[in-house]
Amino acid sequence: MRKKEATILIVDDDDDILFSARISLKKYFSKIITENNPQNINSHLTKNTIDVVLLDMNYRIGFEDGKEGLYWLKNIKEISPETTILLMTAFGSVNLAVDAIKKGATDFILKPWTTEKLYTSVNAGVELSRSKRKNTQLETIQEHQDKEFHQKTEHIIGNSTAMQSAMNLVKKVAPTDANVLILGENGTGKYVFAKEIHLQSNRKNYPFIHVDLGSLNENLFESELFGYVKGAFTDAHKDTLGRFELAKGGTIFLDEIGNLPLHLQSKLLTVIQNRKVTRLGEGKETEIDARIICATNAPIHKMVEEETFRQDLLFRINTIELNLPPLRERTNDIKLLATHFLEKLTQKYRKKITNFTSEALKAMEKYHWPGNIREIEHIVERAVIITDNDEIEVSDLHFSAKKIDVNLGESLNLEETEKVLIQQAITKHQGNISKAAKDLGLTRAALYRRLEKHQL
Repeated sequence: MRKKEATILIVDDDDDILFSARISLKKYFSKIITENNPQNINSHLTKNTIDVVLLDMNYRIGFEDGKEGLYWLKNIKEISPETTILLMTAFGSVNLAVDAIKKGATDFILKPWTTEKLYTSVNAGVELSRSKRKNTQLETIQEHQDKEFHQKTEHIIGNSTAMQSAMNLVKKVAPTDANVLILGENGTGKYVFAKEIHLQSNRKNYPFIHVDLGSLNENLFESELFGYVKGAFTDAHKDTLGRFELAKGGTIFLDEIGNLPLHLQSKLLTVIQNRKVTRLGEGKETEIDARIICATNAPIHKMVEEETFRQDLLFRINTIELNLPPLRERTNDIKLLATHFLEKLTQKYRKKITNFTSEALKAMEKYHWPGNIREIEHIVERAVIITDNDEIEVSDLHFSAKKIDVNLGESLNLEETEKVLIQQAITKHQGNISKAAKDLGLTRAALYRRLEKHQL
């Protein structure tokens, strides 16, 4: 039998008890520590990660009131709250042990014990300790992520009329619970605006759940969004909350909603209308309390006309419609954005780059930015990494300063032809990557790789 990785501390002033407990447990657990002086408990707790402490209640001859045991119980709970404490007591002190459980002990073991009973109690204590540590770790991670979420929110930058108008709309709509639909090309900042609406709302201290519907497998749609109960399908080993329930009290951001097939649109509509979800495998409905923000780069109003997107669903999700302008329509903001990303990225890569040359700024202002803000960040990051100068020059930027217009019938350069075809497909489909990829006969992942390759 393989020993379980666990550290057990046994504290008793009777060496025979220590020997007996050690012999009983050493074949089951990897590390057994025995201690006949409770004054050394703190030392053991600081040197080791103790899973279970087997603690005697009395240490002075003639005293059977258990006060010392209660003292050390409290001490252990303060120093190592995840450690499970099991009390060892004689039959006549059961009432004392019960009182100790009320003060933080997990269980008690009567002397004399059987090896089976001792192992069962200690093993359960080890599992409880691990569960407590895991929960503490998850809480710490969540706390860190929440803090990071609030601290690292990308700033919305821009003095252009279009951006000021968008920000004013955010200020008006954020305090309400109105459903918001954010429209814009890839890279225009739809996620950042959704997050900003959440952070300016009364729900800011509750979850912000991001769901990328474009990458969500159709077969997983209901289980991911609505949840499921144990046994609902083959791999459903436990009850699991869906994204709508995880967003309780906060905001759920449904990104790329324009990519949702019609048969799934109807299921989403029902949830939004009724404000209730039904987990897979469960008959009862659960009310949802989440603000709904959706986004798409698809021409959704045109899709309604073409009957590829439900009009009634559009009415539900766009109580307020927020249109984000492409970067080529807000050239006055390019310098602000480039400078912001330069400051951010020079800190990240610990480089001393003070500015852009005037030629580099002019080149950026003339460029058409098909990838919008995401592209300008990518290009600035690449420039920061490769430059050896204290200013970013045009040669560091690696893009064409003007929109390429090549006649495919005259150009025989394979790389150039591929780049132009990709640009034309993206323009044709108004930035919708899924449709452009389909038109080009590529997967979304393959198209993204080519966009990266050609710096589009």
